[in-house]
Amino acid sequence: MSTEFDTRMMARALTLARRGQYSAKPNPHVGCVLVRDGEIIGEGYTQPAGGNHAEVQALQAAGDARGATAYVTLEPCSHVGKTGPCADALAAAGVTRVVAAMQDPNPIVGGNGFEKLRAAGIAVECGLLEAEAERVIPGFVSRMRHGRGRVRAKLAMSVDGRTAMASGESQWITGPDARTDVQRLRAMSCAILTGVGTVLDDDCSLTVRAEELGLPAQEAALAAQRQPLRVVMDSRLRTPADAKVLDGSAPTLVCHDAAITPSPALQATSAEWLPLERGRQGLDLSTMLDQLSTRQCNEILVESGPHLAGAMLQAGLLDELIIYMAPTLMGSNAMPLLQLPLDRMAQKVPLLIEDIRAVGRDWRITAVPG
Repeated sequence: MSTEFDTRMMARALTLARRGQYSAKPNPHVGCVLVRDGEIIGEGYTQPAGGNHAEVQALQAAGDARGATAYVTLEPCSHVGKTGPCADALAAAGVTRVVAAMQDPNPIVGGNGFEKLRAAGIAVECGLLEAEAERVIPGFVSRMRHGRGRVRAKLAMSVDGRTAMASGESQWITGPDARTDVQRLRAMSCAILTGVGTVLDDDCSLTVRAEELGLPAQEAALAAQRQPLRVVMDSRLRTPADAKVLDGSAPTLVCHDAAITPSPALQATSAEWLPLERGRQGLDLSTMLDQLSTRQCNEILVESGPHLAGAMLQAGLLDELIIYMAPTLMGSNAMPLLQLPLDRMAQKVPLLIEDIRAVGRDWRITAVPG
C-alpha cells in the first residue's frame, strides 16, 4: 500500500517530468526520484531525444543507488532504442523497489519493463497518481492508445468573436503575454499545422524562438533546439517558394492534391511534399494525421485561419481548443473565429470549458468539444 510519503515523492517526480515538456519530444517526458532511508539521493527527467531517460539521470545523480526506491511517472522502458533499457539500469544499480504512476501505453513496453524488474527481484507497484501522470503526457498516451497524437487548435479572437479583418489583417489581436504563451505551446508541440491561406496572409515562420519563451536561458535554448515540424495544407500548391515556412529554419511538410506536382522552384526548397487525395471538403485530414503519427508526433498544434480550424472541428479531429480572447472589438465585417456554416440551434457545437485564466491583458480559455 502506498503511503503519504510515497505520494509526495511521486508528486515530486511529476514536477520533474514537466521540466522536459519543451525538450524531450518525441519521447514522453518522465520524471524519476530515488529515495533511500527517507532521503532523496537522486533526481532526473527525460533529456532531449538521444539523451538519458529520467531513470538514468537520477541514477547518475545518486552515484550509489543500492537499496533505493525509484519513483517513476511512467513504467521503465524494457527495449533498446537510442538508449538502453531503463529497467536493466535500475536492476544493475541495486534498486530494490520501483513505484510507477502508470504502465507504458506503448505496446513495445506495455508491462515488459515491470516483468524485467520483478524477474530481477525488485518489488514493483503501479497506479500511484496515475490520472495525474496521464495528464502530463496526453499526446503520447493518445498516440499509443488511439493511433493519433493530441490535436489542439490555438485561436485568438476579440470579445465579439472575430479573428481577422475582412482584408485578412490579423496581427496583433492579443498582447505580448499571450504571444509568449503561444510560443510555449509551440515548444511543447511536435508539429504545427496551418493552411495556405495563413501562409499567404501572414508569411508566418511558425518556429519556436528562444528569446520569446520567457524561460531561463538554458531551458529556452533546449526548447528551440528541436523545432516542430511545420505542416502546410495547400491543395493547389499556392505556397510561394520564398515563403518563410520553406526557409529551412525548421522541417516542413506540405500536403497537396495528389493530382498536382510541385514546381521545380518548390522542389528546390528543403520542404517535403505529401500528396493526398482530395474530396468534396478538401484534402484528407484524417490521412494527414495518420502520417503525423507515423512521424511520432504526439502533440499537434493547429495555428490557422477559420477555414482549416473549422474543418478540423467538423471532422471531429480536434481534441482541445485554446482560445485567447482580447479585450477589444473588431466589428461585424471581421472574420469569425471558425468557419462553421450552421443554420439551426440544434446544430450548435457544445464545448466543455476546462480552464479560464488571465494571460496579461487577455484571457485564455481551454475547452474540449462536448
